[in-house]
Amino acid sequence: MSLTRSHGWAKAPADTCAIVAAGGLGMRFGDPRGKQYVELCGLPALDWSIAAFDEAPSVAHVVVVCPEGREAETREAVRRLGPGIPVSYVPGGATRQESCLVGLRAVPAQLPLVAIHDGARPLVDVPTIEAVIARVRNDASVDGAICAHPSTDTLKVVEGGIVRSTPDRSRYWAVQTPQAFRVATILAAHEAAVAEGFVGTDDSSLVERQGGRVACVEGPSDNMKMTMPEDRRPMEAILSGRLAECEAEGRAAGRRAWGGR
Repeated sequence: MSLTRSHGWAKAPADTCAIVAAGGLGMRFGDPRGKQYVELCGLPALDWSIAAFDEAPSVAHVVVVCPEGREAETREAVRRLGPGIPVSYVPGGATRQESCLVGLRAVPAQLPLVAIHDGARPLVDVPTIEAVIARVRNDASVDGAICAHPSTDTLKVVEGGIVRSTPDRSRYWAVQTPQAFRVATILAAHEAAVAEGFVGTDDSSLVERQGGRVACVEGPSDNMKMTMPEDRRPMEAILSGRLAECEAEGRAAGRRAWGGR
């Protein structure tokens, strides 16, 4: 059984557009194709992110922000997945922030919510997506919601190679994506950032600087970002485990891998 049904998520309104930010070149990863096109368990990394949003009942449309000039290549990569909801493609900008703004301007007008996700986080799952979107949908007092997990490592403030202090890690969370917002709110925050020359570390920071209230939803620690070549091995191990669980439960592999753990 798909856990999207057993958890009641099938009743969620399909009121959200997912923006998958995959317009970067991934220079640190060192693969000329770009890390979003590197295969993990037989599919491009980008496809695994799209598969999760395709399975999420709240998501009605996906906008993929891809490298400029590679729209056709990206479309072909996603075609192998065969998503069941509409997917559109737009060329990205010079930075992630610029790319997200391009993606926001391509959101269908009838969808009030948006979930922005890094294409280099192929391990995102449906429970995380639905929890973040629901936090915004169901609470008018917040302007957005992020997923994150508490820091488990000791943190140090280091300057010039010398430790200056050891902050209390209980207050620190490692931030992931997706990050969900009302479309009007995040679009206004991005446009204000452009007008004022501000560059944030993530989309939430743009809303925060405008005085917005952003909620934090705890997500799984394995929602990793693929940054270096050595990240492939643990990611493929996790994906292989999920696919094996799906097959053992008699569910179809692929999109159904994202029903949960």
